[in-house]
Amino acid sequence: MDIGLEILDTYVFDYAYAALFPARPALLDLKNAGAGANATAQALSTWQYKPSSFLFTLPPPPAAYMSALPRDNVFRQFFSLFLITWFFGLFTYFLFSTLSYLFIFDKKTMEHPKYLKHQVWLEIKQAASAMPIMSLLTAPFFLIEVLGYCRMYEHTSEGPGRWYDIAQIPFFLFFTDMFIYFIHRGLHHPLVYKRLHKPHHKWIMPTPYASYAFHPVDGWLQSLPYHIFPLFFPLQKWAYLFLFIFINFWTIMIHDGEYVSNNPVINGAACHSIHHYAFNYNYGQYFTLWDRIGGSYREPEQDLFDKQTKMSKETWKKQVNEMEKTVKEVEGADDRVYDPAEAAAAESKKRR
Repeated sequence: MDIGLEILDTYVFDYAYAALFPARPALLDLKNAGAGANATAQALSTWQYKPSSFLFTLPPPPAAYMSALPRDNVFRQFFSLFLITWFFGLFTYFLFSTLSYLFIFDKKTMEHPKYLKHQVWLEIKQAASAMPIMSLLTAPFFLIEVLGYCRMYEHTSEGPGRWYDIAQIPFFLFFTDMFIYFIHRGLHHPLVYKRLHKPHHKWIMPTPYASYAFHPVDGWLQSLPYHIFPLFFPLQKWAYLFLFIFINFWTIMIHDGEYVSNNPVINGAACHSIHHYAFNYNYGQYFTLWDRIGGSYREPEQDLFDKQTKMSKETWKKQVNEMEKTVKEVEGADDRVYDPAEAAAAESKKRR
């Protein structure tokens, strides 16, 4: 995250902080001092530039030395990381979710009896309202990373070796999958389910926009393993950036309703769809391993991988019956508002 922070400091935050929190007059006078102003400002500042990566250098603009809050001010760093987490999260959420919704998600899903009224809008509203709180809770972990209190490295010579540059990817995925399994399963405990996890189970037939439609504490808890890993194990900076983007992409993929993988190892969209309407199965994030060990694995029926039977009345009826029975056991009364009118209109149109 230090690389992202340096880039945004150089092009955005230096100017913003210089305008909002100007430095003492001696430094501000340097704005119009002409040639050599940047060197003089640098000499007067307590903060000195060090590149975050050996791959590139971004010379700080004069504005970097014109704020009472220099780049190494911990409060500035925290607030900047909060903004980056929030707005980058929103950007990736809307970009990938919209692309998935437009080109992958089967709109026929909206005819399902358990599809909610105004569901896409409700999913977006839930996600957008949760993201600033999740970002606020997550920013301290990014701050720890930026301050160097973790085991991140950039060059192979700084890590365990070239073998680890490759091994860290599956290691990270298996580590986080294991802990997310237990956190996710714990969120289904009656003591916390209704308060924390129920908002995400509001979506029985989710769209890609449901990927981040969480209670903010729920979303934050399930993200903890991603931030705990580099505190205890080496992780290459660029691999972390790749994994951060991949996690966002994967979370959307398992909510897109496109059942491509019937792999017994991968906990794909079909497995996760079962979790949404049957509740007590397939808690894993990437793999089926811990569900198998924990006795919560449920193999998707072959009918789900056939586009005709997947959207058939018989399949939907079976899903509805199971969902209604489980909701009574887990939640009691079902307070969701479905859209039977839309489903009926679609059925009527089909018969004409």
